[in-house]
Formats: sequence, structure tokens, C-alpha cells
Amino acid sequence: MPLLKDRNFLLLFAGQGISRFGDGLYTAATAWLAWSLTKDPTAVAVVSVSAFAPAFVATFVVASYADRRDRRKLMIATDLARVAVVAVAAVLLALGLLNLPLLVVTTALLALIGAPFAPARNAIVTQIVPDDRLQQANGLLQVAFRAAFFVGPLVLAPLLALGSLQAALVVNGLTFLGSAAAVAAVRVTRPAPTAAQTGLWSDLGAGLRAVRAAPDVLVVIVTFVLALALTNGFLTVGLVAVVGEGGQYGLLLGVAGVAEVAGALLLAGLRIRRLALAAVLAWALLGIFRAPLGAVTSTTVAALLLTATGLASALTDIPLIALVQQRIPSRHLAKALGLWEAGVAGALSIAPFVASTAITLAGVEKAFLLSGAAVVALVLTATLTLARAGARRQPGEEPLATAGVVASG
Repeated sequence: MPLLKDRNFLLLFAGQGISRFGDGLYTAATAWLAWSLTKDPTAVAVVSVSAFAPAFVATFVVASYADRRDRRKLMIATDLARVAVVAVAAVLLALGLLNLPLLVVTTALLALIGAPFAPARNAIVTQIVPDDRLQQANGLLQVAFRAAFFVGPLVLAPLLALGSLQAALVVNGLTFLGSAAAVAAVRVTRPAPTAAQTGLWSDLGAGLRAVRAAPDVLVVIVTFVLALALTNGFLTVGLVAVVGEGGQYGLLLGVAGVAEVAGALLLAGLRIRRLALAAVLAWALLGIFRAPLGAVTSTTVAALLLTATGLASALTDIPLIALVQQRIPSRHLAKALGLWEAGVAGALSIAPFVASTAITLAGVEKAFLLSGAAVVALVLTATLTLARAGARRQPGEEPLATAGVVASG
């Protein structure tokens, strides 16, 4: 693809693939470390929550700095700070001093330091990629993110076999260094517009007003966060209850991950005419194919359903990011993306509890059906809201009634 021949985008693509590989490896390593220290599944859950809770609290606030400072330098500083935290964790582990409380604190600190990174990364794309290539750029970046995050946990087993958990942490630190080096080599061709210096709270208020002034953006973000809370837990907690066997569980998760990568790659070659509508309707597809999963008894059928939901999953966020990049002024772009990232972190924190509660009260089969039905109802509400609000026509896009997807030239 032409974008991969662009030096700056290729550096961002490679660097963020390396970074997400490290994220996937670290997520698996900390979960295993929590289990190794305690043999308690509750401890694993606590560590997992500590990776999301700081991002939920802080991402929108710290994204303000990505709008008021040099995004590239902020990304580099964030990566280097995370290297330092991982290095301390590795030393504590080698000395036998890393207990569960310290692991929780380390994981939370790493999440807090990394909070401005994703909004800055998604915002800087508009500074190095032409406007008419934003969707393709987001699609390709999602290919790198999803594939690398999927591969990261797979590398934990050979690292443990050949080395130790310290080795996994060292590799994770090296991925942050690789990301920092790649970002440092990027040459931003379109600096973000500079505005008069404002205080943090004034800037955050202006960012919220910018999102409210784009009703299609607000509807899509809210729909994404609520739908994620309703469905994500069923890909972990719910799927365990369906298959009841570790090997099949891992296989089906792998199928879903590969389908998401394939969906992102497919979307990189398509032009979506109506971004808001596509991002919303993708959740309906995901809900429809996820709903019968609780009743299946065949691994093949489950794999087909998860393939369909994986493809739909790629369609939920790539158009969303492109929509935000097109509709929100550059001086508020990182804050709008940070608002979405914060919502995602909050949804991921509660999604397992939503799934487990639904399964306990209604049983596996009915819980999956209720989750799918709730998402479809949410999508219908969002679609009507977009229509009633007369969602603003975007540059180069057709009105809502003529929405569709066509092949890119």
C-alpha cells in the first residue's frame, strides 16, 4: 500500500506494532506473575483492573497535554518513563522483593504514565498522513496493533521456558525503547496548530464543547463504550463457560484475534462513505453473531461465529477514529480521542462483571442472547439519534440515507 512507502508513516506503523507487542506480553506476564505469587484468581483480577482503572480516571485529563504540547515529544517521554518503571519491576523481581501490592502499584503506575500515549498517537496521524488517507492509515495501524498484541502473549511461554519472568520484563522494556526510537525518527510534516496558552481545566472544557458540537462523534463514542461494556466480558468469561476446556478456549480466542486482524486489513483497502453509521451498525452485526454463541455445541460453529464477530469488531473502531480525526479541530483532537480511550478503559473494567452477573442470573445461553439483544437495541437507539440530530455531513461523504461502503481507488 502507498502509505507503507511513506517513511514517517512506516516508522509509526513499525514502532507502534513493537509497542503493542510489548503491551500484550506485559499483560500476559503480569497475570501469570500474580498467579505465581498468590495462586489466587482474585489476585489476577485485581492486577488486571489496576491496568485499566488509572487510564479510565486519567486519560481524558492528560490528553489535554497532547493538544497543548508537542505530541511526538510527549510520546517519546512516555515510552522512556515506562522503560524506567519496567526496569524497576524487573530488579525487584530479581531480588525477590516484588509482591502482589507492589505488582499492583507498578501496573497502575505504568497505565497512568501511558495514559496520554494513545490519544497523542492517534492525533499525530493527522499530522503525517493526508486527510484522504486517514481511514487507510487507521486500518493499517489497527492491523499492527491487533496482530502484535495477539502475538505478545504467545511469546511468554518460550520466554519462560528459556529464561524467566525477568526476561519477559526485559523484552517488554526493549519494546518501549524501540517505540521511542521509531517515534524519534518520525518527521512531523504538519505541526498541530498553536493556540493561545490556556489552563488545563479551560482546555478540557473547550474539548468537551468541541465533542458536543459534533453530535455524530458523541453518539458514536457513547455507543462504542456502552456496547463494549455489554459484550467484551462474553469473549472471556462467557466463552470459558461455553467451551469449558482450556485448549478449545485458547483456539477460539485465537480465531477471534486473527479475524480482527483480517478485518482491519480489509478496511484499510476500503473507503467508508458514512463513518458514523458504519461504526454504529458494526455493533449490531457483532451482537447478532454473538447472541447464539451461548447455545452452540460445535467448536466449528463457535469458530465461524467468532470469525464474524471479529470482522465486525474491526469495523467498530477504525471508522470511529477516522470520524473523530475529521470532525474535531486539531487543537482538541487528542482530548476527544482521550475521552474515547477513557471510556474504553472504564468499559473493559466492568465488562467481566457484566458478563459474569448475567451468566449467574440467566444462564450461559440466555445471557449471550440478552447481550446480543441489548447491543442491537442500543444500535437502533443510536441510529435514530443520529437521524434525529441530523448528524453533520462530513467532507467528501454522502448523506445518511445513501450510506455505504465502496472499494477505494
